[in-house]
Amino acid sequence: MRIKLRRVQGFRRKEVKALARRNFEPTSTVVSDGLGCFVGIADAGCSHQPILTGSGKKAVQTPAFKWVNTMLGNIKNALTGTYRAIRSKHIPRYLAEFEYRFNRRYDLAAMMPRLGWAAVRTPPMPYRFLKLAEDHA
Repeated sequence: MRIKLRRVQGFRRKEVKALARRNFEPTSTVVSDGLGCFVGIADAGCSHQPILTGSGKKAVQTPAFKWVNTMLGNIKNALTGTYRAIRSKHIPRYLAEFEYRFNRRYDLAAMMPRLGWAAVRTPPMPYRFLKLAEDHA
């Protein structure tokens, strides 16, 4: 399994629609908890299957969302355990780092050589270019 983490501006139909268009194939089926903004998935041409969970402990224990809830807990623990302070402007970078490590977790031996390969082939980046990544993640 792989994970794709992207920040959205808010839980709005328009944001979810844009996210779905960028990241999902039109033939995808997306299962959600029925939050109103997820109607945007159907607007993007994907099949949407909401599972109404309610709230509280019962919602967290819904079997269909077991791995989603596990991943959210892992992401939260990884971020709070790694960074002294979490700043909103750096969220795309934090998520990208977690996504990168998670998606390559079964090939740990290749991780350092890949990092070295990227490091020697990446040109120096002025701060103004690095800041561009904050808006376009």
